[in-house]
Amino acid sequence: MAVSAALPPARGFSVPLQRPAGCGADHYFDSSRLACAPCGAHQRRSAGGSSCECEPGYRMVSSNGGFSVTCEKCPENMSGVTQDGWNCITCPKGLTSEGNCKCPSNEILVERSVDGVLLSEAKCIHCNGSEQSFSAPDASGSRCVRCEKTFIQASKSCDCNTPNILTGGLCFLAREGLPPKGVAAVRFAQLGITLASAWFLKNLQSSAFACWLYSNLTACQALGNMCVMNMNSLSSSSTDACGLFQYIFVSTARVGIIHSIPYWRHNLPWLYYGDQPGLASQVLEKNHFPTTFTFKGTDKDVKLKFIAASFDAGGNFLDWQSLEGGLLQLCPDTQTKLNAAYVFGTTYQQNCKISVSKILLDFANPVFYDLFLEYNGGNGQQHLWAVPVLNLNLQYNEKFVNQGSNMNNWLLTRRFFLVDALSGKENDLGKPPRVIRIASKITISIRLVSHTQRGTIYPPLITVAYTDVLIQNPETQSVMVSFAVSYEMNQREAQIQTDIALGVLGGLAVLWSLLKTAGWKRRTGSSIIDLQTVFKFLLFYAGDLANVFFIITVGTGIYWLVFFKAQQFVSVLLPLPSQEEDFVTYIACAFSLKALQFLHLLVSQLGIDIFFIDWERPKGKVFKAVEGEGVTKSAAAPVSIWRTYFIANEWNEIQTVRKINPLFQVLAVLFFLEVVGFSNLALMDASSSLTRSSESYVAPWSRILRFGVSAALWVAIAILQVIFFAVIYERFVEDKISQFVDLCCVSNISVFLLSHNCFGHYIHGRSVHGHADTNMEEMNMNLKREAENLCSQRGLLPNTDGQTFQISISRKMRLNYDWIHETLTRKRGPARLLDSSANTLEQSTRAYNAMNKFLSSFIDHVHKEMDYIVKDKLLLERILGMEFMEPIEKSIFYNDEGHSFTDVLYYGNETTLLIFDILFFSVVDLASQSFVLAAILTYLQQEIFRFIRNTLGQKNLASKTLVDQRFLI
Repeated sequence: MAVSAALPPARGFSVPLQRPAGCGADHYFDSSRLACAPCGAHQRRSAGGSSCECEPGYRMVSSNGGFSVTCEKCPENMSGVTQDGWNCITCPKGLTSEGNCKCPSNEILVERSVDGVLLSEAKCIHCNGSEQSFSAPDASGSRCVRCEKTFIQASKSCDCNTPNILTGGLCFLAREGLPPKGVAAVRFAQLGITLASAWFLKNLQSSAFACWLYSNLTACQALGNMCVMNMNSLSSSSTDACGLFQYIFVSTARVGIIHSIPYWRHNLPWLYYGDQPGLASQVLEKNHFPTTFTFKGTDKDVKLKFIAASFDAGGNFLDWQSLEGGLLQLCPDTQTKLNAAYVFGTTYQQNCKISVSKILLDFANPVFYDLFLEYNGGNGQQHLWAVPVLNLNLQYNEKFVNQGSNMNNWLLTRRFFLVDALSGKENDLGKPPRVIRIASKITISIRLVSHTQRGTIYPPLITVAYTDVLIQNPETQSVMVSFAVSYEMNQREAQIQTDIALGVLGGLAVLWSLLKTAGWKRRTGSSIIDLQTVFKFLLFYAGDLANVFFIITVGTGIYWLVFFKAQQFVSVLLPLPSQEEDFVTYIACAFSLKALQFLHLLVSQLGIDIFFIDWERPKGKVFKAVEGEGVTKSAAAPVSIWRTYFIANEWNEIQTVRKINPLFQVLAVLFFLEVVGFSNLALMDASSSLTRSSESYVAPWSRILRFGVSAALWVAIAILQVIFFAVIYERFVEDKISQFVDLCCVSNISVFLLSHNCFGHYIHGRSVHGHADTNMEEMNMNLKREAENLCSQRGLLPNTDGQTFQISISRKMRLNYDWIHETLTRKRGPARLLDSSANTLEQSTRAYNAMNKFLSSFIDHVHKEMDYIVKDKLLLERILGMEFMEPIEKSIFYNDEGHSFTDVLYYGNETTLLIFDILFFSVVDLASQSFVLAAILTYLQQEIFRFIRNTLGQKNLASKTLVDQRFLI
C-alpha cells in the first residue's frame, strides 16, 4: 500500500538538534525521537543518559526502558535499596549517596543468601586477612579474594602498614636500595607545560619497585613505556620515568644481557643504545645489513619485511605485527597503496590531516612498538635486525639533542608509539585527556652502502617527530601527519665529480669566451681594451657558462635516469629532495645566463647594417617633358624597384625561420610525456614501466628525473627534426635559405650586411644574364640556358659557384660606408642640419643610389684604394670562429659554402634557441610540477619573442635598406 502525505508546512523536514549532554537531570535522551524527554515521578536520568532510574530511597517496580519505569518508596525500616535497584533492604551501617548499603573498606556487602534468597537486613562480613586466608575485598567489594602477593611478602597480611610503602595497589618493604621516589609528571615541551599524569601517579612508583625488587616483566615493560611517553628524555637530576629506568638499568648490570646486545638487559625493555659520543654513527654505519636487495627479482629481494613487537601501556606483550597493511600509517588508503611503502626503491610519501576526535576514538589506548627488519639467515633460520629510532623530541638535560645532521651527537632509542592519549590525563583516568601526543612525522630511511654492486644497505633508521596537542574542541581540531620511506646514498662523490666537471668546463668556458672576445675585437676593428670589451666578455662568458651548466645538468639527469631505472642489483639511489637543491640551482643559473645570452643575440641581430645592391642597369632611354621650359629631354629608363622590395620581403620572412618546427617540438615532447607515459619514468620508484594502474601507488616526483626525461626528449626530438629537415624536407620540399640565395641571383640583387663594425656577410646575387627586369619568356629562356650550362657560373669569381662570403672590411671601407649612410641618419636630426632644398624622400633616394653605386663599384674592384681579395678560411679559423689576418689595406672575402650569413638570423642560432626553450620549459615545470603548463608557456614565449624579432627586425630592415616599411608584408 502506498503511503502518501502532504509535506509539513514551512519547516519542511527540519528537526531541532539536541544532544544527550544537554538534557537536564530529570530528562533522558529518547533515541527514537532524537530529543530529550522527561522522566516520571521520583525518577532521574541514568548514568548513560538514555533511560530513567529511580531516585535514592525508591525501588523499581517495573522497567521497560526509557521512561517506562515505575518507582515505589521504600518503608522507613527498610530505607536502603539493593544493588540491582529492585528491592528495599535494611542497612545496619548506613547508606551511600546513591541510597545503597555501605560497608567499611575491609568488609564485603552481602544482600542475599547462598541460594539467592534476599535477606531482610544486609550484612557486612569481614575478610579474613590472617595467614591461613590472606583474603581481602575485591574491587567491587562483593567478594573476598586472596590479597595481592606483595602485601603477603611485605607484611604477612593484607595490610600495608608503616613503614611499608603502599603505591599503585602494591605493598613494598621499606629498605635501602629502593629506587628513589619518582616524579609522576609528563613534560609537553612544545606547549611549555608539565602535567601530573594520573597514569603515572598510579603506576610509576609501583612499576619501578616491582621491576627492581621482583624483576616483574610486565612492570619493567610498563616502566619503559612511561619513559617512552616522556619522550625518552633524560636528566642528571630528575627521577621521572626515564630517571627511574636508568637507575634500575645501572643497578642490574649483574643480571646479564640478551642476545649479546649490551643495551638489552634481562627483564628490561631495550630503550636506549647508549649515550657515548659517536655511538650512533657506529650503529648506523659500522655494520651492513646481512642481505641484499634488487629492483627486479623475487619478492624476498624486492620487499622490506618490517615486523614490530607490540605492547600495551601496562607492559603486556600483544603480538608480532607486520608493517604491511598500514600499521604505522595513520592516513587511510587502499591496501595496495599502503603496502607500496615497503617495496624496495620506492620512495613513499603520505600526508593527510586527521581530526582530533577521530584520533581519540581510534587510539584511546596507546600501543608501543619495537621495530625489526626480518631477513633469512645462512641456515634458513629467520632473523631480526633491530631498527634504531631517532626521536626528534628527545631531550637531554632539557636540550634537544637529535635536531642536527651530525649523527655523532644523536641519542638513538628503540621503542616508540603513534598516539598517547593516556599520559595527558589529569586526576582521573576515566576522563578525557587534557593533552595528547601524536607521531605527526614518521620517516623510515634506507641508506645504500657506497660502491656496492649488489644492493647492500646500512641498517634502516626510523625518525619520529611528535606533536603535542592541547585538547580544546576535538571536533574542530586537526593534526597534519605524514609517513615516508626514503632511500638515500652518500652523494659526496657525485658532488665532487660535479664540482670537478664544473670547474674544468668553467675554466674552458673562460678561455673560449676570451677567444670570442678577441675575435669580436678584431671584427670591430678596435684594439683597445675598454669597458665595452669587458662587458662583451661577460656576455660571451654568460652564454658559455650557461652551456656548461646545461651540459652538466642534462648529463646528471640522464645519468640518474639510466642508471637508477635500468639497474637490477641496486648500486645507486636517487638524491633526496634536500640533496637536489644544488641541481635546481644549476638549472636556475643555466636559465638565467642563457636568457641573458638570448637577449644579447636578439639585440645584436636587431642592429645589423644591411643593404640590397641592385645590379640592374637601365635599358634604353625615355623622353620626359621639362616643367616650365616646354621642351622634352631624354633620360635613362628607370630601373624597377619591385625586385628590391621582393628580396626585402623574402629576407624579412626568413628572419625567424628555424631548423626545427617549434610547435611540433612542443607538442611532440608533451605527447611522449603525458600520452605515451614517459613522465612515469620521473617517479621516485624502481619501476621503468611507462604505464601505471589507477590503483597503484604513485611515488613522489624526482626533480632530477623530471629534468632528465624532459631534456632527453627535447634533445632527441630536436635532433630527429634537424635530420629530417636537412636530409628530406630541405632537399625534396623546400629550403628557404638556399632558395633565398637563388632568388637573389635571379633578381639580380646582392645582399651586403655587416653584423660587426668591420665584419659581415655578402650574398652575391649578380645575374649571369646581365639583367633580370624582363618578361616571362625571356626569364624562362635565361633559366633554361643556365640549366644547360650555356652561360657563365653564378660565383663572384669567374668559373666558380661561390655566392656567399664572410667579409672582413678595412677601416677605410667602413668610413666610406658610414659617410654615405650618414645621409640616412641626418633626416632624423635637428631641422637646421637638414637640406632645405630637398625633402626627406629625395634625400633617401639620393642616399640609396649613392650607396648602391658605391657598393657595386666596390664589388667590381673600381676603388683600388679600397680593394678586396678572396680567400679560403684556415681550418683553425673556422673552428675558433675568428680571423687571423687583419684587413689593413684590403678587405678580405672568405669563401663560405655553409651559408654563414644565417648567423644574423634565427636559423643560424638554433642551438642557443633550443637550449633556451629546454631551460624555460624545465624551469616552469620544476616550479609548477606540470608538463602541460610548461609546454603552453614555452610555446607562448616562443611566439612572443618571434613577434618581437619580426617587428623590430622589420623596422631595422626598412631603416638600413631605405625600403619603405609599408612594402614589407
